[in-house]
Amino acid sequence: MLPQILVDRSMKTLRIATRQSALALWQANHVKGLLETHHHELNCEIVGMTTEGDRNKVSPLSQMGGKGVFVKELESALLEGGADIAVHSMKDMPGELPEGLEIAAIVERASPKDAFVANTFDSLAHLPSGATVGSSSLRRVLQIREAYPSLDFRELRGNVDTRLRKLDEGQYDAIILAVAGLERLGLGERVTSEVPTDVCIPAAGQGAVGIECRQDDVSIRELLASINHEATSVCVSAERRVTLALGATCNLPIAVFANVTGAEIEISSFVSNPAGDSVIRERISGPEIESGLLAAELGDRLLGRGADRLIAQ
Repeated sequence: MLPQILVDRSMKTLRIATRQSALALWQANHVKGLLETHHHELNCEIVGMTTEGDRNKVSPLSQMGGKGVFVKELESALLEGGADIAVHSMKDMPGELPEGLEIAAIVERASPKDAFVANTFDSLAHLPSGATVGSSSLRRVLQIREAYPSLDFRELRGNVDTRLRKLDEGQYDAIILAVAGLERLGLGERVTSEVPTDVCIPAAGQGAVGIECRQDDVSIRELLASINHEATSVCVSAERRVTLALGATCNLPIAVFANVTGAEIEISSFVSNPAGDSVIRERISGPEIESGLLAAELGDRLLGRGADRLIAQ
């Protein structure tokens, strides 16, 4: 691997594009630390950027164009040479990437679960009828409403601090956030309880941090390979393969979660129309080594049960 060593030594500064939210900056600095630990001669520079999703805190994400509103500016910086890599929360990544870009590494996943956060109640099951629950995610709202139909779900936007403040001010009885996001911000104590995955399947890639780069930049791809976490990569790749089969650009609530136990992988999925009155759930399991084939089969099953008709709506 002599070419790898020569490439690394010749690369003095690596520019990392990231959103400027507290969570995104944590993720970028986490990747920076991993890279500089594995490549002592490397200096990483954080390039903070503001995306459409950061600027527009009013419109529902489904009306703004979905996940891509959090990544377009970062990807433009990659394609135009303003950055060498971009760090993303994998749940914000569309299934299809712009031509010329790829996810070259995914670091070890944190908890993929959703967090129930409240000041008075211990769990979703303990909320009284009519209690107000804040979330900006249709995926979360429709799954949890299916299990707890008496709750009142309301839109909740803003960064984590803003959402917690609104909870503390009494605007909501409870809110739903990602466990990983709270823990990474040093707010793990705000997790009242974790929402079981049989109640709310996580979003594809939730809890995972991915690094995007130009496909033709072989030296950077080799550099990133040193921090790729294989088990996480297998699971997230399987989840993304299912969402891609369903149509990566749609704004429907779709949830896919893969989990490896020993040599086996299990993939669970949820697809709904926006109203939540037409829901499809599917699950598949088998050898981890066949994760790609299993994900493809799960996607076919979902489409066979009419997921394409929900998407067409």
